[in-house]
Amino acid sequence: MNTKSDTRTASKAARKAPAKAGEEAGAEAGPEVEVELPAPRGTGLARRLWVEEPAIRRRMPDPVRTSAVRAVIIAALTLMQATVAFFCTLAGSWLAFPMVLSSVGSTVVATWGVLDVWVTRQVWNQRNGVVSVPSSTARQLRRERRRARRVARAAERDGAARIRRRGAGKLSEA
Repeated sequence: MNTKSDTRTASKAARKAPAKAGEEAGAEAGPEVEVELPAPRGTGLARRLWVEEPAIRRRMPDPVRTSAVRAVIIAALTLMQATVAFFCTLAGSWLAFPMVLSSVGSTVVATWGVLDVWVTRQVWNQRNGVVSVPSSTARQLRRERRRARRVARAAERDGAARIRRRGAGKLSEA
């Protein structure tokens, strides 16, 4: 039979469960965690409050997420401005005309914000590669750079002036 203290302890343990090393927010979190609530009186059964499931999609890169947040804020402000312009027009207020003009300008800015998200995402993918695509261009470029570095290091090793001793490479003469 569950008591309140048992339930609190179980929920605290579920909240304080340490994350695995190297896990990112939004990455797969492993097994599901179930938190149980005390059952209704007299039933002897426990109810589940929630079940944590791993995220389906990976977390967006920081620059893309920043531009997406910016675009959402701009779009929300544009919608509010358009609503105010609409109500000012219905009321016959002198503020209606300036609000309509500024709403048109805000629509242009909101369109720019959405395009900014798209361009930022494309640039990030080109620079860092797409993880899920094995034939990624960025991955191929990294391989080529690694090969070039290896060749350069080998050439540096071979071309470096070394101190040569007489009879180096020969067996000692006795």
